[in-house]
Amino acid sequence: MLQRFRTLFNLPSSIRGSIAKGEYDLAVREYRKAKSIVLPSHVGILKRVLEEVEKVMQEFRMMLYKSMEDPELDLADLENIVRLLLELEPSSDPVWRYLSIQNRRIKNLLEKCTSNHEAQMEILHKKIRERFKSDARWRQLQEDSSKLLDSEVSLDDSSELESHLLGEEMDTLRGRYIHMLNSVLIHHIPSFWRLSISVFSGKFAKVIPPLQTKVTTGGGALDTDTNSKPPSSKNDEKAGDIKYSTHALEEVTVMIHCTIAAFEAKVQSTFRDFDESNILRPFMSDAIKEIAKTCQALEGKESAPPAAVKALHGLYFDITKIYILRLCTWMRATTKEISPDEMWNPLTTLERNRSPYAISCLPLAFRATIISAMDRISNLIESLRNETIKYHHVSEHIQEIQESVRLAFLNSFLDFAGYLERIGSELSQRRTNKENSALQNGYLHNIENELSTSYGGCAAATSDFHQKLLIVLSNIGHCRDELSHILYNKYKHVWLQHRDDDEQNADMRDLVTSFSALEEKVLGQYTCAKSDLIRDAAQIYLFGSGIQWGGAPTVKGIRDATNDLLHILVGVHAEVSNGAKPLLEKILGILVEGLIDTFISLFNENKNKDLKVLDTNGFCQLLIELEYFETVLSAYFSPQAHEALKNLQGLLLDKACESVSEPSENPGHQRRSTRGSEDAMADDRQSNISPDDLLFTMNLWLDLIEITRKSDPHLLFYGTLNLHKALAQQFSSELLEGELERTRLNIVCFMEASLHPTSHQGPQKSAFSSLQGPVGSPNHRRQQNVGSPAYSRQRRK
Repeated sequence: MLQRFRTLFNLPSSIRGSIAKGEYDLAVREYRKAKSIVLPSHVGILKRVLEEVEKVMQEFRMMLYKSMEDPELDLADLENIVRLLLELEPSSDPVWRYLSIQNRRIKNLLEKCTSNHEAQMEILHKKIRERFKSDARWRQLQEDSSKLLDSEVSLDDSSELESHLLGEEMDTLRGRYIHMLNSVLIHHIPSFWRLSISVFSGKFAKVIPPLQTKVTTGGGALDTDTNSKPPSSKNDEKAGDIKYSTHALEEVTVMIHCTIAAFEAKVQSTFRDFDESNILRPFMSDAIKEIAKTCQALEGKESAPPAAVKALHGLYFDITKIYILRLCTWMRATTKEISPDEMWNPLTTLERNRSPYAISCLPLAFRATIISAMDRISNLIESLRNETIKYHHVSEHIQEIQESVRLAFLNSFLDFAGYLERIGSELSQRRTNKENSALQNGYLHNIENELSTSYGGCAAATSDFHQKLLIVLSNIGHCRDELSHILYNKYKHVWLQHRDDDEQNADMRDLVTSFSALEEKVLGQYTCAKSDLIRDAAQIYLFGSGIQWGGAPTVKGIRDATNDLLHILVGVHAEVSNGAKPLLEKILGILVEGLIDTFISLFNENKNKDLKVLDTNGFCQLLIELEYFETVLSAYFSPQAHEALKNLQGLLLDKACESVSEPSENPGHQRRSTRGSEDAMADDRQSNISPDDLLFTMNLWLDLIEITRKSDPHLLFYGTLNLHKALAQQFSSELLEGELERTRLNIVCFMEASLHPTSHQGPQKSAFSSLQGPVGSPNHRRQQNVGSPAYSRQRRK
């Protein structure tokens, strides 16, 4: 008995010794022996001994719980700790406590990442403030040294550069922060979840049943079985049914879901803080890749609860959507930014990939912008489509994103078209302002050459206003005919999974229609500008060449004034062929029709002044030159131009007939000199017709007219009409071919085009076809409706 009490008194020190040696199992057995002693109520000293034992064991339990917080604790040590704690306190729940500790530890790691990131950002902000102070001090020094202007420029440039660099530094820190947050989940959530599964599935550890020890005092026996046998195989089979915690696995799922929610909030907040100026830098895309990596890691077998994985995929979808929409916004905003950068330098043939349009660098910059954004968007959309395989509910949201991308793509083209329209309008407005300013000052001196300043303040390589408009037209045509089709076909897979062919064709129709409408507007500005030159040249051609149409000399061929007028169209042909060749036929067709309408307009304006009298020679001169124009420009004569030419020929015939019927007012009705005269001798051109024969015929007709005038006025009209027809036809057949040969070098560009008939070119007609057929009365031509000048037509507005 004394020996037993001695053993009891030594229990506190014995247990401490076992704990100090790491013999935890022995300490637990000693404690259980002490707990099994039944003490008489009057033995107070033994009670105090047991209290001391409880105190020691309480310290031991706290040490075990504390060791559970060790991040380096391996699974074997954890199993041993849980077993010891269960033996010491069967009603406790050490496993749940450990799971709570691990969950709290993961959250603490996330918070530690946040605090470290905030500290780094604060250091960077402090650095920024110091830089700003330094810049302010430098600016003050520059002001004091009277160099304010230069310093402002340099400081603005340096400030912009520093701001960009600081933005990159901050985004670098944000990217690093997101990487660390993902690393926490990847390294801790799978192991935490696997442990939870093993705990609640009964596979965590096999708890050794408590040792049966019985100690009696006061006449009782103290039975101790320190060598008890291990559990039988039957007990082993039931080990999987042992419940290690009073909680459920669903509660662990809730804990992990809360952790994922905290992670999601941190990532989304940081992702939204990324600077949009660095959208093409890898910061945002790398952050999305980090989330994708985390999703893949937690999708593994028993790596995370399905609800947590779904939440992570939702986060991945959300930040991908944010990035795609930002790219769409950037695509449109950058289109606006590049538009003022027009340099007016036509690209070489190789630079524009052999495009027939002599474009500037502006469409290439626009193309690079679209490709930069759409390549990234295409890859992101493809990754989101892969999400629909696992999560079908996101399919509808992907369609919304695809529609947003499609609209942003199309609107970018429309925005670019709008900026091209603005450039053309500002060029025209600037030209108009200069003209008005010059006219108000009383002179107009070389206005075209004064328009050498470039749009947007850039140096101008092409200073001519017309060439600038051609560059704008080339940019429009290139976008409509080439760039829009190339890029649409390249990226239509991004949004066409849920769209049919009709919708696809509608998109392209809208783009083509928009650019075509813009082309018509700018084309009208170009042709109107050229029409001013053509009208001035036509004025000189008709009234500034020194010829008196009531007393015109004998027709000897095409006058130099005719070639001077044609040279304007030759210049347009060269200009357009070099700058916007696909528009050549259209532009020249408009200008040719405008030329005929200009002739009609000038005739109507001067029919009672400079063209009050038109003698036979003048009529024949104009008719052969009009046929010359029609022959040379036949490739660009539209049906409307042919009709206008008929009207003009009829007007000239009427005027010539009227002039013959009024001899007193017609100084040209004089008998012509013979071949020996000075005018006849001056003609050194080769012709198959004898000039003397022509003069004889003409004088004979004039004599007959004088006789007929007095006898029958009606017969006089028919006589003059037939005279003019015959003479015009004669001059045409004898002189025109020679004139075409003589001026072939000047008109070679048009003659080459005539070898390739255009769509609007009808069958070749005689220049005098409008003069053929019966005539009812002298007023038959006056009854015809003569159109207004060419550029009032709706098609050129």
